[in-house]
Order: sequence, then C-alpha cells, then structure tokens
Amino acid sequence: MSRSPLLAFLPLPVLLALTGCPGVNMPLGDVFGDGAKPPEPEQIASRIQVADGFEISRYAVVPRAREILATATGDLLVSVPGKSHVVRLRADANGDGAPDGEDIVVGELDRPNGIDLHDGWLYVAEGSAIGRIRYDVTTGKTSGSYEVVVDGLPNGGNHWRRTVRFGPDGMGYATIGSSCNVCDEEEPWRAKMLRFAPDGSDVTIYARGLRNSADFDWHPTTGALYATDNGRDLLGDDYPPCELNEVVEGGDYGWPVANADRDPDPDYGEGQEARIAASLPPVHPFPPHNAPLGIHFLHQPQPADYQHAAIVGLHGSWNRSEKDGYKFVSLHVAADGGITSRDFVWGFLVDDNVIGRPVDAAEGPDGTIYLSDDYAGVIYRVRASG
Repeated sequence: MSRSPLLAFLPLPVLLALTGCPGVNMPLGDVFGDGAKPPEPEQIASRIQVADGFEISRYAVVPRAREILATATGDLLVSVPGKSHVVRLRADANGDGAPDGEDIVVGELDRPNGIDLHDGWLYVAEGSAIGRIRYDVTTGKTSGSYEVVVDGLPNGGNHWRRTVRFGPDGMGYATIGSSCNVCDEEEPWRAKMLRFAPDGSDVTIYARGLRNSADFDWHPTTGALYATDNGRDLLGDDYPPCELNEVVEGGDYGWPVANADRDPDPDYGEGQEARIAASLPPVHPFPPHNAPLGIHFLHQPQPADYQHAAIVGLHGSWNRSEKDGYKFVSLHVAADGGITSRDFVWGFLVDDNVIGRPVDAAEGPDGTIYLSDDYAGVIYRVRASG
C-alpha cells in the first residue's frame, strides 16, 4: 500500500482505519488521537470488574500514560511518550487514595517509553537511544545531567516504542520492534532483544525474530526471562496468535518467516524451512490481535493463587472485524512450566464500546498493583480485598 505525502506520518492502524480497510475496527479516540474521557468512580464501580479477592479504584489521571515503575518508597514513575517526559507520582502518604503530588522527573526526551532503576540511575528507553540520569529513590530527585549510553537505535517505523530493563545478571536489556508488519529488515537491531553493560558498552544481540516484544520480565523464582510479542496483522481475524516467549540467549523466535508454532509465513516463509525448524515456538499463545504489552511478575505477598503470577496488559485489537482483548490478565506458571491465563481486570470493552486500553503493570512495596491505560490516561490501583 502506497501512502500519499499527507498520510505518510500516520501509524498503519490509523491509516487503514481512515482508508476503510476491511478487518479494521479500532477505538475512534485512537483514530482521531483524543483518547477517551477518564471514567469516574461510579462508572468504574458499575463497569470495571476485577478478579475475586481484589478491589480496584482510580488512582491518578496521567494523559497517555504508558509504562509504569513503582519505587521502594511507594512513588510511581510513569513514562509519557506523547509529552516527551517521565513523571513521578508521589506515594499516597495521607491515605486519600490518590498521589500526594506529581513532578516531572526528566523531560525533553525523544518519546520515552521503557523505564527502569539500576544502581542509583534511572534508565529511559527513547525512540532513538537509551539514556540515564542519577536518581535518588528516597527524595525522588535527579542529579547531574542526563546522558545517552546506547545511541543509534533505529528510529520510527510501525513499532517505535523501546523497552529497557535490568536483569538479575546486572546487565541491561532492550527490545527493538520491527519497522513494519512483515518484511526483511535492513537495520540489524530491528526485531531483536539487545543486551548491554550499565554504561552502554558491549552491546550484543541477545535474541532475534521478535516482531514487537513490548515488554519482558524475569520470573521471581526460576529466573526465566519472558517477553510478550505482538503477532503480525492482515491474515484475518483469528490468525496468528500473539505470543509469550521464554527468551534464551541466541534464541530465534521466527519473525518474519514463521508464525505461531513454527507455521511458515505466507509471505516470507518460502525457502526458510531450516530457520523455521530451528526457531523457538511461544510458550503461551494470546488470542490473535490482542496486542500484549506490559508484563510484570508479582514479588510481594498476594492472595495465594497469585503468588508470583504475571500481570499482562492486552491493549486490544484493531485488525479484527470485532474488537477483542482490552483487559489485564494474570498468567500462572506451573512447576512444569505450563502457563494458564485468567482475566484479572476487564470491562474496558463492552458491546464494541471502549473506555480504556491496558498497557502496563507495576507493584508497590506493600503489594499494591498499579495498572496503566494510555487511552483514558488513567492509573488504576488494585489491592487485595480487606
């Protein structure tokens, strides 16, 4: 599909929606860029549902909030790519159910998305680089200058948001999504997971074939690294599934030559039999086009069924004739590695009406679970009942 100069700046889902492409059904607020109005407490109580044993409330309004990170003091860091900054929501010390204030931690960035804290630094994954600044968790203040540690990330394209996290080995990890729905990439870091030293040196390709791994996390007890991945579009409503992959060093997860459990891709699979056979299949499928984004394994004490479960935000489909997803799910990893999924927070989609698009999850030091929604710009707070 060729684009006129006037449409060239639009993301593919929005472009297809505006041009009336079959199989495109996305929230109107995303088409026109204004999102949805944050739901009031009464609407949350009547519409948003949460798993048994938990209760949910609106914690804060941060328009276009994306990834979130809870600190040891109970503050919440939130990336806002559309406003080029990262904000701090101060911990709710007075117990009124809302942050005690909001500050910009670092600004004037290139669409910041992924954030993590490591060894006294706040790391930020921008569109074209990974940078860091000294950050004092106790005071919530930065010091010194912001510095780029990994430069030259391929910018733009369909999947321009970058994610950064530090692993148990003390190394930084970052994912770079593909520039397209399906194609042969020219940039060597596209559709890859990178690993690097904290100062940005020794950048290596850790894994490949990851079309758009929007987030990843390590299991608290096994140490296994799990990453969400968005399956390709334009192959119908119900194929291929989105994925959860257990990522290992040197692993190839198939994109663009394979989908699902090593199914040859209809456009790029021909002649790639050897690579497809050697690729690693997902350890858990998400429904097609549900767009899994943030993943966070729970560490703090929770109701028994949720010890070390992972909370995943399903952003919701656009490439389906009927919308699907638009909820948070919990993933439960059994001793044998088997994974089961349960609805955790839902009700954002009712009768084709969308009031929220789940993104990310974080966990405070007291076990409070925070959830971000970049469509209504809401941070939700989930706590064990009672």
